[in-house]
Amino acid sequence: MKYAAPVVVAGAVLVQGTGRTDAAGVAWAALALACEAAFTLLAVPVLRRHGAWGVSVHAVWMGALMLAGLTVLFERPSELRSLRADQWAAAGYLAVMVTAVAFLLWYRTVAAVGAGRAGLLTGVAPLAAAGAGVLTGGPVPGPAVWLGMAVVVAGLAAGLRPARTAAAPARAPRTGRGSGAERVTGDDRAPTAM
Repeated sequence: MKYAAPVVVAGAVLVQGTGRTDAAGVAWAALALACEAAFTLLAVPVLRRHGAWGVSVHAVWMGALMLAGLTVLFERPSELRSLRADQWAAAGYLAVMVTAVAFLLWYRTVAAVGAGRAGLLTGVAPLAAAGAGVLTGGPVPGPAVWLGMAVVVAGLAAGLRPARTAAAPARAPRTGRGSGAERVTGDDRAPTAM
């Protein structure tokens, strides 16, 4: 797992940098990666105290408050009346599924596997973007993008595989004497009570 993150990043750079992108796209991808890392690492200490539900609820209400403030500063709140039902439904979907549920699932993953392993999962984003591009009518990726996808998958496989544990010491055989509440220490001494 030690070198999985650089491998995933290298693969993502291949996917992003050799696909259909420009400098602005790479800059936005780097900003998204920095934000992912920041909101994950900042939440780790708070997760112990509040849990995934608490962190998600607080992240969502703070984000909603900031968005409301930006709306008042840069938009005309009176335009909210002109929104149609399908636009409100889309906003609701984004608020509930893409934001609240996504935060909850993300922070549950961070709590379960740790920030390092969860962070590797952000490497899936360039693969998903390349796949979505094809599904929405874009061209099939070139060989360098496919190579980048393979590198990301290899990094994910290396980083997400279970950690090796040291072999458990061999159990000493029971002596067969007494109540069975003794163990043999492995040398010539008499069994000791447990």
